[in-house]
Amino acid sequence: METSGTKTSMQWATCYAGKSEQQSNSSDKDRSRYQRDYDRIIFSSSFRRLQNKTQVFPLPGTAFVHNRLTHSLEVASVGRSLGTLVGRSLAQQFEKDSAAYQFYFYELSNVVGAACLAHDVGNPAFGHSGEDAISNYFHTFQETAIEGTRLRDFYNPKEWEDLTSFEGNANALRTLTQSFNGKSRTGKELSYATLAAILKYPCESVGRNKAQKHTKKYGFFQSEKSIFATLADEIQLIQESAEPAVYKRHPFVYLVEAADDICYNIIDMEDAHRIGILSKERVAVAFLNLIEGVDDPGDDLARINKTYHSIGDDNESIAYLRSKCINTLTNACANVFLQNESNILAADFNSSLISELESKTTAIGKIEQMSLDEIYRHPKVLEIEIAGFNVMSGLLAMYVPAVLREFKNPIDKTLVRLIPNQFKPSEEQSPYLKTMCVLDHISSMTDAYAVEHYRKLTGIQV
Repeated sequence: METSGTKTSMQWATCYAGKSEQQSNSSDKDRSRYQRDYDRIIFSSSFRRLQNKTQVFPLPGTAFVHNRLTHSLEVASVGRSLGTLVGRSLAQQFEKDSAAYQFYFYELSNVVGAACLAHDVGNPAFGHSGEDAISNYFHTFQETAIEGTRLRDFYNPKEWEDLTSFEGNANALRTLTQSFNGKSRTGKELSYATLAAILKYPCESVGRNKAQKHTKKYGFFQSEKSIFATLADEIQLIQESAEPAVYKRHPFVYLVEAADDICYNIIDMEDAHRIGILSKERVAVAFLNLIEGVDDPGDDLARINKTYHSIGDDNESIAYLRSKCINTLTNACANVFLQNESNILAADFNSSLISELESKTTAIGKIEQMSLDEIYRHPKVLEIEIAGFNVMSGLLAMYVPAVLREFKNPIDKTLVRLIPNQFKPSEEQSPYLKTMCVLDHISSMTDAYAVEHYRKLTGIQV
């Protein structure tokens, strides 16, 4: 691995940047640029489509469980709280009239909240099953000939690695920054600070290394490599390697990651109770043990227990404990961040805020294991994963050859016409970019639309 750069630590006063790719100033006097980031994401179609993308459970007709949109809103709420707690502490390092004081005291919460809103916008339909289906398609059909050329040979090695290890995190950066046909030529024009905060894995696909947390997955496709390079330079990320391109995490990432970890660990348990997978007693014991283990509130635990037992509605009583767990974990994660401030700035913090709390109590690990064994492996979840895998695989098998063929048959031409204009490839593009246009189209689909589209194209539904 070729290394580059001499910078060994970031600085709070210089690690954020307000300008977007397009502009550094704004005529909007009522909202800061970071508040505009939040608004632009929440009103975007890519965010709105999350309402019909599965979080964990198949979207039911009557039970009220979370989808990707409600999950993202809740993560943003927790992230905003984390940004406030950490930001107001960091602000004390600066004079009252400094720009850094203003940013950390007033704006870090907006940056973390906006990044939390956007953290799942790159997820395809059916979540991780959809990601696996995309990667598996290229692995499975790599030797298949298209006009005499095997699929594998349409792409260079780095492009091929992107396709055979499709990553929703990288797709989020593409969704937020790409200039799609007929859309803004600079994507959503988000600030570099907000974009940096979603980059959990700031490396290219060939730079992955599971031994390190920041390279466990990857954060940008080859199609966005130049955009990422500009972002890394502007936000002053620490470079670990020039070839392959690998950088250290930005400090704000840890707050976004913690907000996500807090929500899915706790809220998936609440959903499992609501639809009858886990009993009220088991969830309550798990939540109370977590509160006691992380916060050690003493007499407060007795008060919490008393309030819990006084609530007659089962769902509401579990919701009460869920809120207490989230509050406990939010405060604890903020404290861990501040305690590890110097290591986080120096990019020497190879952990997560939640993981650090697991050394205090076994309650978090027990919840994670219960979720894995009884929620994520529940038959309802496995059934939708398999169905989603087959639907996504079937769509790729139709669309990818259609855009790669130079001499298109009538079916190929019809399929290309069905690609929305914003994602439609041009004949001048490379095979890789044409394929990315197909992935833009398919990964943007909601669960329900992907199923409906597949049924129509296969003749199951006419």
